[in-house]
Amino acid sequence: MKVEQFEYKPLSHYSYALISDGEMAIIDPERNPMQYYAFAKANNAKIKAVIETHPHADFVSSHLQIHKETGATIYNSEKLGADYPHHSFDEGDSIKIGKATLNAINTPGHSPDSITIVAKEGDKTILFTGDTLFIGDVGRPDLREKAGKMKAKRQELAEAMYNTIQEKFTHLPDDAIVYPAHGAGSLCGKSMSDANSSTLGNERMGNWAFKKQTQEEFVDTLLDSQPFIPSYFGYNVDVNKTGAATLRNAIAGVPFQLDASAKGLIVDVREEAEFKKGHLKGSINIQATSEDSKFETWLGAIVAPEEKFSLVIDKPEDLEPMLHRVAKIGYEKQLQGVLTLSKESLLKMKPLDLQDFKKNPDKYTIVDIRNQSEINEGKFFEKALEHPLNELRESAKNIPTNKPVVVHCAGGYRSAAGSSILESELDGVTVFDLSEDVNDFKK
Repeated sequence: MKVEQFEYKPLSHYSYALISDGEMAIIDPERNPMQYYAFAKANNAKIKAVIETHPHADFVSSHLQIHKETGATIYNSEKLGADYPHHSFDEGDSIKIGKATLNAINTPGHSPDSITIVAKEGDKTILFTGDTLFIGDVGRPDLREKAGKMKAKRQELAEAMYNTIQEKFTHLPDDAIVYPAHGAGSLCGKSMSDANSSTLGNERMGNWAFKKQTQEEFVDTLLDSQPFIPSYFGYNVDVNKTGAATLRNAIAGVPFQLDASAKGLIVDVREEAEFKKGHLKGSINIQATSEDSKFETWLGAIVAPEEKFSLVIDKPEDLEPMLHRVAKIGYEKQLQGVLTLSKESLLKMKPLDLQDFKKNPDKYTIVDIRNQSEINEGKFFEKALEHPLNELRESAKNIPTNKPVVVHCAGGYRSAAGSSILESELDGVTVFDLSEDVNDFKK
């Protein structure tokens, strides 16, 4: 039994291929399945199964495309209520992949329809835990109150997670390898480890969820200080329940224009320095200049599902990678077009006079756009107004406009987006981005 882990860093997502005796199963695949096909080809394996541990909220899965292109059977819990062709995979069900046997355990908590896959061959046991058991944490229980066929309140799911951790893994050995669907940086949990795998024995010793505690204590800890929920999460649950369109077809119809302009909502993915030199009116600067940047998360947090927008890229060769990144969260459907900029009618952002700001902070309205959990840990400026980035387009109208505005986050990436939003929303007000200079004010 051979397992390969695939990582998509911007979403801190892990997907897997399991091969045994020339047959292969894919677990929790991302939107583009080509890497799994390449792995199957390199190992002379036939893809027999694609398994969804639950309908994911933070990315669009390619399970339906894999089924169409390979003939592989899709397996998931019957509780999911999937609208695509599938076989149920719940407790008591098993799948044979070569010499390996895969069994399902129903492990509700992150969602009502979550399963854990127990793969065994010889004396080796592997657990694909989805968003139930992470390394050092468990999945958050507050994402299914408004999305999916099976809706559940966070309190109910938190209690279900307690029972899952207490009861569902007790029969499994300490040396069972734990492979989760996410790692540190994902919004599907709050305190995940940087490690990409563990053993069940190590989690029993080190994961807070396995510590002896009452259900009330467990639930209080789990519900406390969960990160914000991006607006696209519920949308992705529904897309994954239905099954997404084949990626090639989904992005093929998006128009592209060279040296052009656009109106309406515009997402500009260039580096903040280039954006500040010249950009279109109404642009939001969500940078996608590195392979690790959290572009997808912030696109789906700032732009609402089904809200139409245009995309500004730096150069033509960025077109295909950016279409793929937008499609990672299913937003290609609302993308009106992609363009590179002409040099005409562009707006510039003024740089902040840092020394004047340090000497006279009261001359400015300071806006802190970090997440509420970050703000709760301490403020950089006592008089800063709190407006988390994911709410800023709505809350901007509540910001005073009698002074120039200075926007800050924790390191500079988010403040580029936040300052561009306020430049658009606060007509006639000078907006500055503190950017990386925020590091001068850390205590």
